[in-house]
Amino acid sequence: MPTPLELLHLLRDIRGRLDGDVSLEALSARAGWSPFHLHRAFHQLVGETPKQYTLRLRLERAAARLLTTDDPVLAVALASGFSSHEVFTRAFRRQFGRTPARYRSAALMQSAAARARPQALTDETGPCIGLFHLPLTTTLRRPTMPMLTIERRDLPAQPVLIVRRRIARADLQSTLADCFGRVFGHCHKAGLPMEGRPFTRYFSTGPGLWTIEAGKPMAAAAPGEGEIEAGTLPPGPAVVAVHSGSYDQLGDTYVAMEKWMEAQGLRPGEAPWESYITDPAEHPDPSEWRTEIYWPVAR
Repeated sequence: MPTPLELLHLLRDIRGRLDGDVSLEALSARAGWSPFHLHRAFHQLVGETPKQYTLRLRLERAAARLLTTDDPVLAVALASGFSSHEVFTRAFRRQFGRTPARYRSAALMQSAAARARPQALTDETGPCIGLFHLPLTTTLRRPTMPMLTIERRDLPAQPVLIVRRRIARADLQSTLADCFGRVFGHCHKAGLPMEGRPFTRYFSTGPGLWTIEAGKPMAAAAPGEGEIEAGTLPPGPAVVAVHSGSYDQLGDTYVAMEKWMEAQGLRPGEAPWESYITDPAEHPDPSEWRTEIYWPVAR
């Protein structure tokens, strides 16, 4: 049975082969696992089957390319791993509710600057939607110092789209996968200009249920839909720390931040949030993962 770390290496391999054969049979042959065991372990880790995962990445990459280039639709289809214009159009319409041509036409109403970022953000965020807060404590040696840097900053207001949930601590990873997937999918479907990395904001934590918001920063204020809400990350002074390593040790960095604030004569203010800088599907080694923690302080 493949381990989570082995699957992360496979995900990195997949994202570099989206224009080729990424069938279950091809993936299992390259990885040396049976299709049955790969399918089961993959779904447990990612929350999608290999087919669902690779199709979603291909379509998201194609949507971003439609926004950021003038390439013909057929060229976008072939570059994204589809065998024909017809196959691509049917899959695209099922995913985004409109044809590739209509999707591109609607996006042309946005500014050039707003259309410039989707390709990079899609490549960075799409492959790892279900991997943030992946627990790996049992397989890793704990580093001695998970916090790399800490400083006080003055933050601007940041428009965001979020989903708010009340959850048990054990459900954090699966909840984030669902929330990020909903927000990311909504932005792609509506052609909305995203700006930064996924984040989670913690309004209440403890032995009972947690209250969190999970979502994406936006280049400009954008409308939500259903449980996806428009919001703003607050402006003003905040302490910002860079956490190194797995998500299991984020608590150590929060404790270090509290001690640093006390030493500086600062008091915690509004709810803190985490921004996931490193893509686990691109960097399978958890020692390379970086998470920024933003903690507003009282004025």
